Amino acid sequence: MGTHADEELDVTGLQCPMPLLKAKLALNALSPTQVLKVVATDPGSERDFYAFVQQSRHRILAFEKHAETYSYWIQKG
Repeated sequence: MGTHADEELDVTGLQCPMPLLKAKLALNALSPTQVLKVVATDPGSERDFYAFVQQSRHRILAFEKHAETYSYWIQKG
């Protein structure tokens, strides 16, 4: 995937709600339009992250689902 990320957050091994909480904290530290890449293993993260961006100004620019990981490129709104 050629999507650029300004920061990367590895939340593999963490269960709901920790991946989303840690991503929110990381996004708070970024400037608007910067991109955070989040790598998670919790299957519930897919639902959580899409619901989160619908209720915020952030956008998911890209999403990749592999055998055991879920990767999100989230642009800060």
